[in-house]
Amino acid sequence: MPKGYLEHANITVSDPDRSSALLQELCGWHERWRGPSQLGGWTIHVGNERDYLAIYTDEKPHDRFAKGVPLNHVGLVVDDLDAAEQIVVEAGLVPFNHMDYEPGRRFYFFDWDGIEFELVTYD
Repeated sequence: MPKGYLEHANITVSDPDRSSALLQELCGWHERWRGPSQLGGWTIHVGNERDYLAIYTDEKPHDRFAKGVPLNHVGLVVDDLDAAEQIVVEAGLVPFNHMDYEPGRRFYFFDWDGIEFELVTYD
């Protein structure tokens, strides 16, 4: 049976530089690549050596995405949930739905475009 892992997800945002900066600060990631998209607009790949998020813009105005359209949330593991929450707050975003459970703790936030992120740490 083949084995795999998630290499990347591609999300559309209004300001790729702003989203990339937040993700770099939250996860200790770096910009892997940036350039024009094959379909117009441009993209930043931000992540680590193995996986990343492609932060795309078509440079057109969009309404804020509705919850669950087209995805429910993006889950990210961090090693210091409290420090990550402070970064989210300093970015002007609002953490919510804090939960402690076996085996970890988590909270959620919506970015500037209405994309929901889940941050989790496993103790």
